[in-house]
Amino acid sequence: IMTTEFVSLRPQMTVEEATKRIKRTGVDKETINTCYVIDKGRLIGALSLRTLILSDDDDVIEDIMEPNVISVTTSEDQETVAQMFSKYNFNALPVVDTENRLVGIVTVDDAIDVMEEEATEDIEKMAGMAPSEETYLKTPPFKLAKNRIIWLLVLMLSAMVTGGLLEHYEAAIAGLPLLVSFIPMLMDTGGNCGAQASTMIIRGLALDEIELKDFFRVWWKEIRVALICGAALSA
Repeated sequence: IMTTEFVSLRPQMTVEEATKRIKRTGVDKETINTCYVIDKGRLIGALSLRTLILSDDDDVIEDIMEPNVISVTTSEDQETVAQMFSKYNFNALPVVDTENRLVGIVTVDDAIDVMEEEATEDIEKMAGMAPSEETYLKTPPFKLAKNRIIWLLVLMLSAMVTGGLLEHYEAAIAGLPLLVSFIPMLMDTGGNCGAQASTMIIRGLALDEIELKDFFRVWWKEIRVALICGAALSA
């Protein structure tokens, strides 16, 4: 998702030289709001256009740049990169290789596209569907069915457990037919509880608030929540 169109400056340049370089090459670049200082190909600093404009013409770039640059590697997951934009409020993020050589930048508009894509994937998971890489209208019916059928089978099998429980209490239902009217309420409430829990957990996973190592903490918390909600609903 990165672009190689960025403004690079040398540490020995003066502000006047840097400004001339930006005017000469900036028209073809993705953004000029942040310039990157490189020495022998390696990223050593960053400089905002604001700092450049407010500095004197004879100031040296090395003296006014920000040496502590937050960057990502070429192998970083795109979702992690998008979250860094949210965390640090960047307009652009430099991408380096294993030897800290600057190879490109990721801009905020690219990060927004990734956020939208990841949010769509999370919503599909919450609805019990396998994520689709294409838009709804471009996805063939067979692929849409394939994405849905697995979870529909799982849910159908779990519903058989409910059917088994109803069969166990068949005599009680026959003795008091009024109990039948409560069956849809119980089944719908069970489904709603499951949807609430899965939505919160999947969103927590997406935001890195929950990790696999937190499984038992999450399980124990959900057990307590279930007991409290169950007591309130039964009352």
